Amino acid sequence: MTPQQRPTRKPGRVRKAVTAGAVALTLSAGGATAWALDRFVVPHVEISDVSAYQASQGGTTAAATSAASSGTTEAVTTDSSYVSGTSNISISKVTTGSGDSTVTYYVADVVLTDATVLQSAFANNSFGENITENTSAIAADNNAIFAINGDYYGFRDTGIVIRNGVVFRDAGARQGLAFYRDGTVKVYDETTTTAAQLVADGVWNTLSFGPSLLDNGGIAAGIEDVEVDTNIGNHSIQGEQPRTAVGVIDQNHLVFVVVDGRSPGYSAGVTMTGLAEIMQGLGATTAYNIDGGGSSTMYFNGDLVNNPLGQDKERATSDILYIGQ
Repeated sequence: MTPQQRPTRKPGRVRKAVTAGAVALTLSAGGATAWALDRFVVPHVEISDVSAYQASQGGTTAAATSAASSGTTEAVTTDSSYVSGTSNISISKVTTGSGDSTVTYYVADVVLTDATVLQSAFANNSFGENITENTSAIAADNNAIFAINGDYYGFRDTGIVIRNGVVFRDAGARQGLAFYRDGTVKVYDETTTTAAQLVADGVWNTLSFGPSLLDNGGIAAGIEDVEVDTNIGNHSIQGEQPRTAVGVIDQNHLVFVVVDGRSPGYSAGVTMTGLAEIMQGLGATTAYNIDGGGSSTMYFNGDLVNNPLGQDKERATSDILYIGQ
């Protein structure tokens, strides 16, 4: 999403952990404070049982997929790899630079036999705004072997949200990423289509954040100028930051990258261009930035893989991408 493509939209994300006092210090008292609390802190549940809703809409639930593959799952002996009848996951740690310029990031190389093995799950099995839970907790609730944080859909009320083949929101606003049932993954303009058309075309999951990092293997233009969800108490996404990205190597061959940051001596984080260069170096031809900062989290086999903000402590988010056991 280049600056020219940016639509006018409501302010971006703050975390549920922001207290009423902190909001009140930033905004005027009275009605403005009440509005801010309602908009950015108070949970608004639209669907309280997502699993049941997906089943009613013909989607595939995590339980169904897990049961279908349980007879073919076999974990290998190392903590950094996993092989099953539906996925092959290999995780590696990369450290570059030195001193305060050190950057540490984690790469999950994932090969799927079926694209629908990659699923999404919402915090507390609920859909709506300001509903949050740690990535590891959402992963555990869904019997995941691997997970990363999602796009934090729950802070905004715009974007196309399709998860596990079911439409949850149809309010196109930005550049999105679409995962198709046949294993292809494409960056697309949400404002030129509808959620119903995407599902009809075979889309299984979407992410709505951005920007796109690579165009046909080349670094996308203008990515250092993009602002996503800049708001009260938040940084823009420019500069060296913790990051999470999805890359496409080939059909059903993906790479997920989580970069730690804001921790001098351990990991400074990377710029958007730096993230694009990492994805390019991994052989991705398409790559897409999703929610970062303290949300950037990779989970594998029951444990955190990365070290969020150098504190080994997660920050809650609204959704994850995951692969079940």
